[in-house]
Amino acid sequence: MTTEAMLSQTTLTLFWIALPFLVGFLIYLLPRCDRPLALAGALASVAYATQVLRALDTITLGLLDHFGVSLIIDPLTGFFIITNGLVTAAVIFYCWNSSKTPFFYAQTLILHGSVNACFACSDFISLYVALEVISIAAFLLIVYPRSDRSIWVGLRYLFVSNVAMLFYLVGAVLVYQTHHSFYFSGLRGAPIEATALIFLGLLVKGGIFVSGLWLPLTHSESDAPVSALMSGIVVKAAVLPLVRCALLLEEIDPLVRIFGVGTAVLGVGYAVVEKDAKRMLAFHTVSQLGFILAAPEVGGFYALTHGLVKAALFLIVGALPSRNLKKLQQLPLYTPIWIALAIASFSISGFPLLSGYGAKVLTMENLRPWQVIGMNIAALGTAISFAKFIFLPHQPQVSASSPALPSGFWVAMLLLVGGLFAANVVYYDAYSWDNILKPLVTIGLGWIAYGIIFRHLEIKLPRMLEEFDHLMGFMGLNLILLFWMALA
Repeated sequence: MTTEAMLSQTTLTLFWIALPFLVGFLIYLLPRCDRPLALAGALASVAYATQVLRALDTITLGLLDHFGVSLIIDPLTGFFIITNGLVTAAVIFYCWNSSKTPFFYAQTLILHGSVNACFACSDFISLYVALEVISIAAFLLIVYPRSDRSIWVGLRYLFVSNVAMLFYLVGAVLVYQTHHSFYFSGLRGAPIEATALIFLGLLVKGGIFVSGLWLPLTHSESDAPVSALMSGIVVKAAVLPLVRCALLLEEIDPLVRIFGVGTAVLGVGYAVVEKDAKRMLAFHTVSQLGFILAAPEVGGFYALTHGLVKAALFLIVGALPSRNLKKLQQLPLYTPIWIALAIASFSISGFPLLSGYGAKVLTMENLRPWQVIGMNIAALGTAISFAKFIFLPHQPQVSASSPALPSGFWVAMLLLVGGLFAANVVYYDAYSWDNILKPLVTIGLGWIAYGIIFRHLEIKLPRMLEEFDHLMGFMGLNLILLFWMALA
């Protein structure tokens, strides 16, 4: 790349990072244009990410020497950015004719820009700033309904997040003390305490393993559009740095993979017995983040697929007559809604012709031998979980008990579900007879297990571990575990 081209690319990158914040501020000045402005900000990210994925170049920027901001834009980043753009655009379409105020759209765009900044950061201190901005923006969206319940859930999320980031900040200072820089690569040679503290912060923010048990309540109690943003993109702001560290440092790779398998199995273990649709989706977010971490080399494509699926599912569940899966078995869904629900469920289960199939095949091909059993268990659990949606009854008429659909619902579905078909072409090499047979067998076994066992199973797991004081305790236990793993 020539010097002139590099300067042009640098200028474009900096403009793209600043754009959502500028547009978010502009929404306050021009409240009548809140929806078009917010949509333009989201689509700008889609356009930028498309250009990154087409160019297949790596852009590295050091804006304040080794003391400050360091950015990296590569195809891995591109997958996460395009996920952020598509999910944010879908949420804006979904809310288009709702009663949401300009404040909601401005905060959505500020959240969008903060997540983009996290995806681009390659140093610990600028990542810390971006993650803290995300916490504030997400908190304001969670408490947007201003009910007592939403305010408590938002404050709980904010406090857990801030405590985790205090640990993270101490780890970042230890990296700087060792190398006089905050670069991710500074984990090599830094004290083991730095790795443990930084990873604890990222594991909590990303909803990984037992550190992620704050996530089910937060995501399930938020409004459907906010749940879609939280599960589709926000948690990935802390997952990409973990993936980046695993790719930069071979000694970190096993640590990330271990947590990937652990969280994939833990999340799906809760999901298969959960009867609340939104809580099931939230637990499945925990599980699916494990798939991203289990194979860091291909985590970007899996993140794209998961983001589209999970945003679509949360928006659909928000339009169902009930969250209770037992009740839904007695309330036939409107067939077009069921079709969208089934397509998203097929994709995340790994059915061919949808991007979830290619993402799962690619992930399984990049596992270490010791990971295979755990990840196959997680894949089977995924098929069992989403059979709950696939086998719901449906009818061509709208039921009287069904809530009215938001006017932008189908545009959002077209964007998200259509994206699952379009992204399927990214890894067309996945289509071989061996690759097709294994997911189909896994899905079939999952459906059989659901029909024989889990459809009638009445198990209610205790929610004690999700309580606030236990979440604080888990941080301490996780820190001890991380110290031990770093020493090993």
